[in-house]
Amino acid sequence: MEASIWTERMLAALENGVKGGTWFSLIDKVARQRTLEIAWQKVAANKGAAGVDGQSIERFGYKASAYLEELSESLKSGTYRPQPVKRVEIPKGPGKTRPLGIPVVKDRIVQTALKLVIEPIFEKEFEETSFGFRPGRGCKSALREVDRLIKNGCTHVVDADLASYFDTIAHDRLMALVETRISDGRVLDLIHGYLKQDIISELKRWTPIGGTPQGAVISPLLANLYLHPLDRLMRSKGYRMVRYADDFVVMCPSPETAQSALAVINAWVAANGLTLHPDKTHVGDCTVPGQGFEFLGYRFEAGRRWVRRKSLNALRDRIRTKTRRTRGNSLKHIIEDLNPMLRGWFGYFKHANSNEFKSVDGFIRRRLRSVLRKQQKRPGMGQCRKDHTRWPNAFFAERGLFTMTEAHALASQSRC
Repeated sequence: MEASIWTERMLAALENGVKGGTWFSLIDKVARQRTLEIAWQKVAANKGAAGVDGQSIERFGYKASAYLEELSESLKSGTYRPQPVKRVEIPKGPGKTRPLGIPVVKDRIVQTALKLVIEPIFEKEFEETSFGFRPGRGCKSALREVDRLIKNGCTHVVDADLASYFDTIAHDRLMALVETRISDGRVLDLIHGYLKQDIISELKRWTPIGGTPQGAVISPLLANLYLHPLDRLMRSKGYRMVRYADDFVVMCPSPETAQSALAVINAWVAANGLTLHPDKTHVGDCTVPGQGFEFLGYRFEAGRRWVRRKSLNALRDRIRTKTRRTRGNSLKHIIEDLNPMLRGWFGYFKHANSNEFKSVDGFIRRRLRSVLRKQQKRPGMGQCRKDHTRWPNAFFAERGLFTMTEAHALASQSRC
């Protein structure tokens, strides 16, 4: 919580409850100049592309003070209106894309201010089983909980996948959930306005009838709120669910419990306008080969934790992009470009099976040898053995290439 937004009086009300259970008079906190300044700092730090108005973070920054004052006045007077969202398609695996909405900078600032004000109200009630897009929580916390439950014998897993979740959230049901805790009409109008923002994609323009725009600052909070009743239902029935946004698993001690949990999920999903993906939802015993499950980039199967194939392929694609044979940079520059990405990837997947790190290291060195061969105009066929002799593994280590196998060994020694 931001101390300048959430005063001692508000914190006391949050702790002890407010009259009637709902919060009034929140718009003044959103519109306050200081709140907007904090929101602008967060938006600027996240960078991001320009929206439909073409205004970049840099351009906004030149007159930030004046723009924030204008935003404050328009929010107070009730004249603020969100602008349309620019839709772009970003890659999502081979031949696939995912739609992403890009609001204009001003709308990102107001959404961030709104989130700063209302998030603590809902955070107070969210379940411990929810880990995605929440303060102080994240993927690693969720993965630790999955590991703990498996070790405690909950090896029968419901691996559930909601089809097009963000696009199928029902606006009326979502707003009803918001209204259980917020009664400020102006704040409710703001949220509803963001749900109904026009979308512009090239020459097309339309108003969504459902869903929350992916890319909007406020969307993760609203998406968590929509699934909060499911979290609460599963806890009340004694099921051990671990959820990260719309990705969740239910860890059970027996196949019968798992099938029962899946039936409860199916009923709730159908009643709330959502759909389980029939091909991606299954029940299995993760100790049995072939019955494992995937969660947050990992595959859990037969007592091991692997990097899932899709995550491994995505890394290899990124490595290929940075190690193209036609790239004109020096080896030193390429290694400097690779290392931050490799360190970040290893930092997340360091608990995976160690054999995969050896495979990735070998792939990277082969790519770099190919680059060197091209730069030295050497023939390309049948050169693998000569390449390995000419540029051995130590050659790349001496030039600072991050090696996952070595990093894993060092991490293992530290744990010991």
